[in-house]
Amino acid sequence: MKDEQDLDTLRHSASHIMAAAVTELFPDTKVAIGPSIEDGFYYDFDKPSSFAPDDLPKIEEKMKEIIKKDYPFVHSAMPKEEAIKNFTAKGEKFKAEIAQGIEDDTVHIYQCGNFTDLCRGPHVKSTGQVKHFKLLSVAGAYWRGDSNKEQLQRIYGTAFFTKEDLDAYLLKVEEAKKRDHRKLGKDLDFFSIHDEVGGGLVLWHPKGALARDIIEQYWKKFHLEHGYELLATPHIASEELYAISGHLQTYSENMYAPMEIEGKPYRIKPMNCPGHLMIYKTKLHSYRELPIRYAELGTVYRFEKSGVLHGLLRVRGFTQDDGHVIVAPEMLEEEMIRIFNMAIEMLKTFGFEEYEIYLATRPENKFVGEISDWEKAQASLKNALDKTGYKYEIDEGGGAFYGPKIDIKIKDSIGRAWQCSTIQFDFNLPERFDISYIDSSGKKARPYMLHRALLGSLERFFGVLLEHYAGALPLWLSPIQVTIANINEEQDEYCKNLLATLKAADIRVSYDDRNEKIGHKIREIAMQKIPYIAVIGNKEKEINCAAIRARGNKDLGVMKIEDFVDMLKKQINNKDK
Repeated sequence: MKDEQDLDTLRHSASHIMAAAVTELFPDTKVAIGPSIEDGFYYDFDKPSSFAPDDLPKIEEKMKEIIKKDYPFVHSAMPKEEAIKNFTAKGEKFKAEIAQGIEDDTVHIYQCGNFTDLCRGPHVKSTGQVKHFKLLSVAGAYWRGDSNKEQLQRIYGTAFFTKEDLDAYLLKVEEAKKRDHRKLGKDLDFFSIHDEVGGGLVLWHPKGALARDIIEQYWKKFHLEHGYELLATPHIASEELYAISGHLQTYSENMYAPMEIEGKPYRIKPMNCPGHLMIYKTKLHSYRELPIRYAELGTVYRFEKSGVLHGLLRVRGFTQDDGHVIVAPEMLEEEMIRIFNMAIEMLKTFGFEEYEIYLATRPENKFVGEISDWEKAQASLKNALDKTGYKYEIDEGGGAFYGPKIDIKIKDSIGRAWQCSTIQFDFNLPERFDISYIDSSGKKARPYMLHRALLGSLERFFGVLLEHYAGALPLWLSPIQVTIANINEEQDEYCKNLLATLKAADIRVSYDDRNEKIGHKIREIAMQKIPYIAVIGNKEKEINCAAIRARGNKDLGVMKIEDFVDMLKKQINNKDK
């Protein structure tokens, strides 16, 4: 049992053992579903009262008892109607409902000890094979993911084949907790979210807003250098626009309710693309102009249920790193390579060097366009990826209904993968907006359209950055790059002159002139993850220098001010990590 599939089997078996333990400890609990997931497993329970903090250790102990007894996982088949009757008699309404939805006349049952579950399997041979596991947390979950249905309690856990792998994972979990961007955002005074403002709506504090602006300025310069034209579109638009785009018909559950303006319904913007296409349509375009590349840091608003909101990672209002490229069909492959290379260049600039890349193909049923056109587009995307030299996987059926796409996930410093860049082909909007260009023969032709985001949303990307660097942003991204700290008031005038000198050199600098001991000041500045501290005493004042401490408690010694500025400039210009 070495590969990923075997690990899923182990974890699925662990979820059954957990359910057996829970129902033995709390007999009035009903079970729902318990699958394996990427890093472990979970099981959903309907329990009259909430699980207490000390319940997880109790459940773990009961699981160990079940494991020690080495019950076999016994598989059997049962007529569906009999299974429904049995589960209903036991009060297991969720299992009865699942059985009711199975199309076959026969269902599969697994039993270990006294616990019987409706399950397709597979499982390990016996409970004794699940040796290394840990229960992690309890969360709320709706039955079938529907907020109108029962509120359940979900217990998360994980399991591995070896103690070493389990220990390494738990260490990673603890490290992830330390890096939680929500805690870092509060500790570093970057952003906040308030119930009075609304869930999923972010307030950017001065330091966070400055860091965000640094990213935005770099983004704009980067896009202008790569042949994009910058656009800006309004935050609201007539409902008619989203009827043309089809969002009103297919995406309305994610859009906010209309507002009436002079008797006409308007919507808060969920997407930037309709506005970009309207700009394209304001004049005729020749094939000589293509590709036309539009880019916008456009703020959009989408409804997310309160239960899934999560700091900056899942919000209701966010600024999309958006771009739309209008190309002639023969330009598609070349433009895909160009966009892919742009994405990699930008991600590397922010310090991300490892990627998981996927080519997502046509969904099985719901899609627009002809299959032959899909195959041509998918072939172009595949050829483009092949030419980049990067390894990738095929995500069969994972494309959007309107076209295939390339997704790039970045690996952070503790090995977690985050969905980031996406390049999406679109068969739908060029038709709905009836866009065209004049081809080389002088006739109207339908162009292809590409949606692309290199960072995703600024909010989510900023959250990922915070966790990747554990809040210690690189010098070029840090809202405060240097803090000056005087030992006593005798150095105040010198420090103020130094502050002016660094500001004149475009260094983002602050001055801590509090009447505190220097050790206390240094500790507090270090907690703010400031890259450099310039400590000034009488010695430094007399020789026109500064004692420089780098982040991570590194003492760089006494430096001349001009040498310090040169060092900073070099690191900023190189965007050192």
